[in-house]
Amino acid sequence: QVQLVESGGGLVQAGESLRLSCTPSRTFFSINDMGWYRQAPGKQRELVAHITDTGSTNYADSVKGRFTISRDSAKNTVSVQMNSLKPEDTAVYYCNIVGKMRWIEDVKTYWGQGTQVTVSS
Repeated sequence: QVQLVESGGGLVQAGESLRLSCTPSRTFFSINDMGWYRQAPGKQRELVAHITDTGSTNYADSVKGRFTISRDSAKNTVSVQMNSLKPEDTAVYYCNIVGKMRWIEDVKTYWGQGTQVTVSS
């Protein structure tokens, strides 16, 4: 079973930056989409940023212009650079990968365990 290992979370002040990265414990046979989601206390999990296998990206309106998602297809990693952080960005951030571990398998969705990002005002 593959695990998605997230890193880079922490406590920062408003206006500062963080970079989150996600690395699978095993190499995927193929990856379709990769992304980052977040869930704040008392709220539903929401999409933060998404990148396809062709490099197309989309972002939540609340992070456009501040966050940048990137992927390294050779390393199966996905990262998000978060600049100008705001207190409302405080949440647990989850890595998401859609792909196949082996060619014979169906495409599946995999989630990381989450990493806490806290932005103080």
